[in-house]
Parts: sequence; structure tokens; C-alpha cells
Amino acid sequence: MKVYIEPIGKLINEFSKLPGVGAKTAQRYAYKIINMSEEEAQSFSEAIINAKKNVHYCKVCGNFSEGGICDICKIRSSETVCVVKEPKDVIAIEKLNEFNGVYHVLHGTISPLDGIGPDDINIKGLLERISHGGVKEVIMATNPDVEGEATAMYISNLIKPLGIKVTRLAHGIPIGTDLEYADEVSLARAFVDRKTI
Repeated sequence: MKVYIEPIGKLINEFSKLPGVGAKTAQRYAYKIINMSEEEAQSFSEAIINAKKNVHYCKVCGNFSEGGICDICKIRSSETVCVVKEPKDVIAIEKLNEFNGVYHVLHGTISPLDGIGPDDINIKGLLERISHGGVKEVIMATNPDVEGEATAMYISNLIKPLGIKVTRLAHGIPIGTDLEYADEVSLARAFVDRKTI
């Protein structure tokens, strides 16, 4: 005997594919959708489809953008480039209102155990940006875990010979913590106390 009728079971299955969503949470989400009005459900589904159709990667930095180039790249000076793992890390730093440079999103970190090497992330794009001139400092803001540290060291070794200052966020953030989960005080302190590597 089936526990759920097919439409609810399918909805629960789809929600359970999302990161961090277990069986019980997926079930709660499914029931919430079922109990929405037709208009609310339509609005919810349109928001998903709209985001999927209209959100792209910025051609310059790799952050999310509605057009070819994101708003940050359009208006800010590119003298200081903050290198992060994922677009959600840009949001974490932007909430601080401490940084007025631009970003470069790697879309991953070097992780040999997972088969991810330097050519599998957006390091080439960063080196191309630097080659155009004008960059004075690169801030390595990858997560303070083994992969993030390895990626930061690899990139700094590529950039240092070019005569560009390379800094790393200070370790005010506990080791093993993803930037999106760090409290704002620790993240702000780490940003202010960054050091040359």
C-alpha cells in the first residue's frame, strides 16, 4: 500500500532533492504547497521558472546576474578583487557593507579527492581579469577548510609573481565553517584583519 498518493509523493520526492532537506522537511513543504491557494501555487511556480530562465552568470566575475554583467561589476572599481567559492559567499560579504571592490566566483575549490583540479574551477577567468591590468589586490576569501586553503595557496602562487598583493581573510572564522553560516561579527573581523599570504 502506498503511503502517499502519487502527486504528493512526487512533490515530496522533488523537495527531498534540495540540499539540507530531509524526508520530514520535504513532507512539510509538500503539504504547504497542497494547502496554498491556486494563485499562491501559481506565483510560487512562476518564481521558480522565472529564476531559472533569467538568472545567469556574470561574464566578468561569475556571480549571479540578470544580464551579461552583474551590477557590482558595472559600478565598482576593479582594483581590489575578492575571490570566493560560490555566489552565496558574495551575498555573505555584501551584507557586511565593508567591501567596495569586485568579486570573482570560482564555482568550487580544488579537491583532488573529489576529482576537482585547478582546470575545473574558474581560475583561468581570474588570471584573464588580472592580465587586463588595474588589479592591485586579490583577497582570497575561500572557506577556511582544507580545500579552501589549498585553493587560496594555489592561486596566490600564480598571482604573486605578477607583482599583485594577495591577502587572505584572517582566521576569525572557525575552521570548517562555510562563509554563509558564519556570524556577521566574525566574518567582519576576519575581513578587516586579512593578511598577506
